[in-house]
This record gives sequence, structure tokens and C-alpha cells, in this order.
Amino acid sequence: MNFAVPSLVGTSDGSSCNDSTGLLTPASSPVFRPAHPKESFESRLAHALEEPTRRKLDPALTRAESPFIPSFADLLTPVPSDVRKICVIGAGYVGGPTAAVIALHNPKVGVEVLDRDHRRIERWNSAHLPIHEPGLNEIVRLTRDGAIFSASSESERDSDRPDNSSHHVSRRGPNLFFTCDTQVSISTADMIFLAVNTPTKTSGVGAGRATNMRALDGAVKDVALYAKPGTIIVEKSTVPCGTAQRIRNMLDALRPGVPFEVLSNPEFLSEGTAVKNLMSPDRVIIGSSGTSAGKLAADALASLYAGWIPSSQILQVNAWSSELSKLVANAMLAQRISSINSISAICEATGADVEEVARSIGLDSRIGPQFLKAGLGFGGSCFRKDIASLTYLAESLGLEEVAHYWSQVNAINIMQRDRFARKVLRRFNENLSGKKITLMGFAFKRNTSDARESPAADVISTLLDEQPNEIAIFDPYCVEEEMMQEIKAVIAETSFIQIYTDPYEACKDSNAILVMTDCDQFRNAPLRGVHSITTSEADSSSIGPSPDLRPQQAGYLGNDFAKYMLALQPSCVDNCPDCRWKARGPVSIEPVEWARIVYSMREPKWIFDGRGIIDVDEMEKLGGVRVDSIGKWRPEDGQKRCW
Repeated sequence: MNFAVPSLVGTSDGSSCNDSTGLLTPASSPVFRPAHPKESFESRLAHALEEPTRRKLDPALTRAESPFIPSFADLLTPVPSDVRKICVIGAGYVGGPTAAVIALHNPKVGVEVLDRDHRRIERWNSAHLPIHEPGLNEIVRLTRDGAIFSASSESERDSDRPDNSSHHVSRRGPNLFFTCDTQVSISTADMIFLAVNTPTKTSGVGAGRATNMRALDGAVKDVALYAKPGTIIVEKSTVPCGTAQRIRNMLDALRPGVPFEVLSNPEFLSEGTAVKNLMSPDRVIIGSSGTSAGKLAADALASLYAGWIPSSQILQVNAWSSELSKLVANAMLAQRISSINSISAICEATGADVEEVARSIGLDSRIGPQFLKAGLGFGGSCFRKDIASLTYLAESLGLEEVAHYWSQVNAINIMQRDRFARKVLRRFNENLSGKKITLMGFAFKRNTSDARESPAADVISTLLDEQPNEIAIFDPYCVEEEMMQEIKAVIAETSFIQIYTDPYEACKDSNAILVMTDCDQFRNAPLRGVHSITTSEADSSSIGPSPDLRPQQAGYLGNDFAKYMLALQPSCVDNCPDCRWKARGPVSIEPVEWARIVYSMREPKWIFDGRGIIDVDEMEKLGGVRVDSIGKWRPEDGQKRCW
């Protein structure tokens, strides 16, 4: 079969199908195949290590004189409905972490991440991953590179037994792989996850609101071209309601008479806590066609999650409900952010404190405290586009009032970042000539390197209209090229913008510092228990758990993870952006010394807190500096208004 459509696999992030046909899944499907005899752990490890295209364990680690036993996870983890091979199309913020966590909890299942971007795949196979998520590096290293697990305790190892006969170790072979080989990856998969990018359309019908389905359609065409009959297709990307039906129609047109089951399994990941969300999700939603074959396919997917998620948290619904649930969940979370941000404007005019208001209403059990933190508004690739998609859906259904209601959530979000930028200008009488402005943070939220649709870019655009001498930027996780790429999308002239690896250099001689990201290191009263690390620790490639994640291992991977000896980390790719960025100097990730920063500033000294993380009273005790915080009134604003 020959299709004249180019492959669009992994752009990182026909006739109708009769859903009432009944059981169509053939015996070749993983849903119905009889269980294979259990292979020995040694044979599976040997098979993994013999693959020439897959990473080998360091030879020094493979020699163990003590008896060899299966790992703890291997003994307890079942093979889910005989799904032996998974292909995840898309190596972005959804596909990468999702594949890694599934591979971690299903050591008998091979998980392959497919993307057409060779550079991105190279980075997933290198020492520096293309995305930053707390805990992700350790999981990828364990599942991608393999490890040795020590089954004995420290006391047993230190016992006076000369032969240390009680000491047992096992090896965990690699079961997470990254590839650009479309045909092999898809054709050998029992289950395929679609985790490609689904941005908002920038032209054509529905521009600015409708979802651009080009990457997803391309991936489905590749699936139709190479997938074996009975393969289970799983939507993981955020997609419009009805996409499962759209995929069925495409497959029916491209492979008539060949049955595939299509499931909806939306992700509910929050960048910065993606690993935590995957390890301990509030719920897992699986949508199917509702037919007997669809329910069996949903059960096969549910069994993958059952390795670490209680069955009570795995909800099976119809595919339409599953797809709409994702859009509605993000829309309602964004609605809460816009709601409290609209109240912050009232607080600044009346003397109310938005933090006190949020705390007061958050104690109401009907409301709760989550997503009531006033700030610059939401950024990133999810909330805005999902609300736009929901608005477009409502318009398409003739529900104009519903569309208008949800469009206001995005309108308030834009207003909030514009209001913040104009407040900065107002403090300087709309004149930034000769002034240096510093932005602390660029990513749209803390603990992530994602610069996409950051509010900082829009704020910079507004400030540049008043021709400052320099706009300086410091971010502990974003690399320079990604920040500049986002800035250049909204700003033509970037010669006045400088990016620093050191916060003190960035702030030196500044007249104003804008806190743009709620990183703990930017607080002037650091949270207790926050572990700060140095660049050398973060870059550690030694055998064993990396020092920067040890405090989190119990929460993410369990106490036994400390007993794993990881294989040597692979080298970096040529011209690695992380290495190139750090070559300019070590990137500081220590809590900042605000006294040092304030001392180096120039008069007038202003700090604009766009995230509500600065203790205003404590900061102003340093002398000579004034703090303007979101949702708080200042005397410079004039008399408090009342009616």
C-alpha cells in the first residue's frame, strides 16, 4: 500500500466507522493473544543488551560474582494483557515523561518513543535531556540505561561473612528507547500512543481558536501505513472533542476492513510536577467506543496503569466524554486563575490584600484553595489553547453565549500581564530611557525549562516601547536559545535584551527587578527544607543516584531506588545547547541574597512581584527599595477608593 502523504510523526508536543459492529479485534491483537510463557529475567536482559541499536550497560557493572535474582519490580509486575511493545509518537513534554513512567512500572514491556526530530531524539539519548522536570532524569536513566539493584542492606554488606553470601543483586535491563525509525517502531507495536503537538491554528478556518491537527493527522497516516491489524491506538495529545471518531474514519478510509481500536487517554500533567502527576495522579481517564472490543482495549490500557495506580482511580468512559473532560478541566482551572486575577485589580485599588481574600474564600470547602494564587496569569502551551478550542467548539455548535463566556477567561489573562507591565511604566512616569530592567525568571512557571507562551515575552514587548537602556533576564532552567526564540516571536528588535547565567550580574545597576517566575530561590524568606544544589551536582554523571534528586526519591521512586547503581550516563550530543549555555559560566540555582542584589541596584530601586512570593515588609527593611506586589495597594496609588 502506498500513500502519497509525507510522514509527520512526532511533531513535538474517509468512510465512517460503525461503532455498533461488535467484536472486530482479530486473534493477532494483544487483547486476545494467549499469554506467552514467562521468560527468565536473564534472557530478557541478554536480549536487550544484544540489540545493537540499544544502549548497553557499562561492562564493569555487568560483572557480579553474587547470585543473580530478578528485581523486586520484575517479580511483582504482571504483563498487562500481553502488551509487549508500546510506541509513543512524540518526544515532547507529554510523550517523554509518560513513556518513562510507564516503562518504569512495566519492566517487561518495551517502550519506544518515536519522533521525526533527530536532534530531539539525540538529546533524549544523551546526558542532557531536552526538557527539565524534577525526577525525570533519574527515571530516564534507570529505564533507558539499565542498572544494578542491590538486594542486601548496608548491615548485610558490612557483616563479617567473608564470602558475603547473603548479598544478592539483580540487573534491570533497559526498556525505554528513543528512535526516529518510523516503520520499525510502529509496525512492531501492540499499542501506540499519539502524543504529538496540537497547537492552535494560526491561519485558515478557525484561526486563533481551532486546533491544528496536521501533526496528529500525519501520525495517523503513518499508523495506517505500518501498524499491524488489531493495534490499539491511544490519544494522549489534547485534542478537540470527536477526535477518536476522526481517527477511526481515517483508518477506515486508509485501511478498509482492517480493525483498530481507538482510545482516548488524556494527560493531566502540570509542567514542573509532571513526574509527580504521573506517579500519583488524581485519576486516569480512558475513553473507548463502548463496543466489546473497545472495552477490551480499554482494559488492556488500564492494566498498564494498574502496576502503580489503584483501580478506583482509573475511570472508563466513552471517548467523547474523555476528550471533552480534558478541555473542561483545563478551562475550569484557568477560569479560577483569571477569577482571582480579576479580584487582584480590585484589591490594588481599594486596599484589600488579594492573598488574604484568597485565603478566606479558599477555606470554604465548596471552593478550596487550589489555583487561587494571583499573579501574571497562566502561560505555557495548554490553558490558552484549550480554552480557545472549547470556545471554537461552542461556536461550531451555535452556542455563542457559551463561547463568549469562556473567551473572557483568556481575555482576563491577557489583561493581567498587560496591567502588570503598565504598572511598571507608571512607576517610572512612562519613561524608561537610560534604565535597566531585570526579569527574574522567564519560564511560564517554576521547576520547568518550558519558555513557550511565557508571560515574560509580552511584558518585555510592552516595556521595550519605552526604550530602556537594557532588559536583563535570568532563569535557572531555560537555555538562552529557547528564551530568545520565544522573544523573537513577539519582538523584532532584540539588541537591548541580555541574558545572564548569574542573577547578581543580571541585577547589577538595575532600577527595577521584575519577579516573573515563582521559583523558591527568588523568595526573600526561603521555604524550610528547600534543598539547594550546585551546578556540579546537577551535572553529576557518576554511577548511582544523582545528588540533586535524593530528597525526592522516596516520593517518586520509593526507598528501594537508593539501592540502584545506575549505568554510566551517555555523553552529550555535539553542540549541546545545555553545555553551550553553561560554558558561559555556571548557572546559579542557589537561593538569591536579596541584600546583595538591592545594594547593587540604582536609584530609584523598585521590585515588582508578579508572583506574590516576596515578603514586602522584610524586603523594604533592606532600605532604599520599594516593592509593588500583585493584588496589594501602595500609598503611591493615592487614596484608597470606596463607595
